[in-house]
Amino acid sequence: MEHIDNKWFAVVNPHAGSGRTVSEWKKAETLLADRNVEYECGMTDCKFHATEMAFGAAGRGFRRFIAVGGDGTVHEVLDGIMHYISDSRLKGSVVSLSEFTLAVIPIGSGNDWIKSHNIRQDTETVVDLIADESFSVQDVVKVSILRSAEDDAPVRCSYMINVGGIGFDARICERVNACKDRGQSGRMLYVKSLLYFLMRYRNSSIEVFCDGEKVYSGVYMSVAFGLGRYSGGGMRQTPDAVLDDGLLDMTIIPAFPLLRIAREAYKLFNGRFLSIKELVVRKAKSIKVVPASDVSELVEVDGEVIGCVPVQFDVLEDRINVLHN
Repeated sequence: MEHIDNKWFAVVNPHAGSGRTVSEWKKAETLLADRNVEYECGMTDCKFHATEMAFGAAGRGFRRFIAVGGDGTVHEVLDGIMHYISDSRLKGSVVSLSEFTLAVIPIGSGNDWIKSHNIRQDTETVVDLIADESFSVQDVVKVSILRSAEDDAPVRCSYMINVGGIGFDARICERVNACKDRGQSGRMLYVKSLLYFLMRYRNSSIEVFCDGEKVYSGVYMSVAFGLGRYSGGGMRQTPDAVLDDGLLDMTIIPAFPLLRIAREAYKLFNGRFLSIKELVVRKAKSIKVVPASDVSELVEVDGEVIGCVPVQFDVLEDRINVLHN
């Protein structure tokens, strides 16, 4: 199949950014035309439609993609690219992740991934970066929901480009997404959901293995996994993460008293979070988490809930090209 090397496929999520997408996309279209950037676009009309469109466009030969929306749109487009690669390999075709480039015109309420790439939430600036081909490479993580703690057969696979979480963090994402589905919007959704669960969340137990070695067993509050450094509107749960070092950063937050959480919460935003001595911090190529109690906690990837533990995170050998300032 011939690759469409010089033309972008833009996946536009009209529901992102509290309805601002259509007006911002019109502005972006004008700017792309002014900079002689060739593109084709498609509008999503439901959840996972971005994944279907990216999968189909990759099958038609597109190798350059623009996600127009928030982190959720980026995640769905990446899933479409990765599922196309996986499907092609099963059919005997040689397809590499390094053939693909992923950019974003950030319009959604959550745009944390671009912060690690030094990109401002400004359409004109982003179009200039696309036109100037300001790219770098970064890692991608395969996230496999496992059949059981004893059976590593995956029942579902997704892919991560920024930050994922288990426990408290995933419950917040679930509630935020449910609020969005009901038509609510705004940056305070995450904060309101965080406060809601602080008063109601019950800790459970897990076992965590990094590159085959058990590194944690016991009660926990939350676990964060990061290629990028930012999530949840600017929080830094994995502040030392490096996008292209071939490793996944992990931060385990043990069960803390409510007052201790309130006292330490500001460190999530100033980069000093890892100074809390009780945290368990690791870097690894492969991380497996299994439940150690009868509570099977949720797993979220790039702000989207994809299933429950047990789960395995594996950094892929190949890397994707991404927009970078």
